[in-house]
Amino acid sequence: MSAPAPLARRATVEGLGTAALVAVVVGSGIQATELTHDVGTQLLANSLATVFGLGVLIALLGPVSGAHFNPAVTLAAWFTGRRTGDGSPLRDVAAYVPAQVAGAVVGAILADAMFGKPLVAFSTHERWSGHLWLGEVVATAGLVWLVFGLARAGRTHLAPLLVASYIGAAYWFTSSTSFANPAVTIGRAVTDTFAGIAPTSVLPFLAAQLLGAAAGLGLVAVCFGHPAAEGRGEGEGEGEDEDDDGKDVVPRRGAQPATHSAEESALA
Repeated sequence: MSAPAPLARRATVEGLGTAALVAVVVGSGIQATELTHDVGTQLLANSLATVFGLGVLIALLGPVSGAHFNPAVTLAAWFTGRRTGDGSPLRDVAAYVPAQVAGAVVGAILADAMFGKPLVAFSTHERWSGHLWLGEVVATAGLVWLVFGLARAGRTHLAPLLVASYIGAAYWFTSSTSFANPAVTIGRAVTDTFAGIAPTSVLPFLAAQLLGAAAGLGLVAVCFGHPAAEGRGEGEGEGEDEDDDGKDVVPRRGAQPATHSAEESALA
């Protein structure tokens, strides 16, 4: 096993990964609206590009940072790790979350630049409604349930496929089209395009996402039980989920045997 990457590198990877994810979401939305006026086709193109892009980013960057790309996932990893002592420490949270938010803003600006749009134009797309907030609670709860459930079940090698597939499905079955990510929500506020969200609509989305993350952890506890505390007996909790209990959508190098495939989480 190789040693884990330094925190500075991991935070940089989280920022770059989130930037790339938002560039995919915003850029594909712009491209779709320029190619067709049919809203259903626009959403289909946007969701497919997000699925493919997210899966690639998780597989590529998961072994370095865990591929959170999402403050809700990072905070949930810290919260669950308080009991076992093997989750994300607060210093990781303090480095990851700002990097994710900054990366999301940079990704939106990059997408606008590629299509000749104003680099920063706050969105006028109001998303202010109770049913949209409920959609965000459901979307984020499902994402956290999946990410941490895979870790508890020892199936984290499936994360690139399953996390990306879930986000693609949630585009269609949630009323909010599944932002499910505080950093991505903030990033999408600075682009007045198909994927944008008005700044006045951001705070309720963030609150709904945090509520959804808590609900997702509750679902994990109901389905898989609480993780054992640090110092459990030999032979208990053996398997992939022993390494991180969900703190990395894809276990980082040094946190799992080298034979395991790369995977990660994230989302938009």
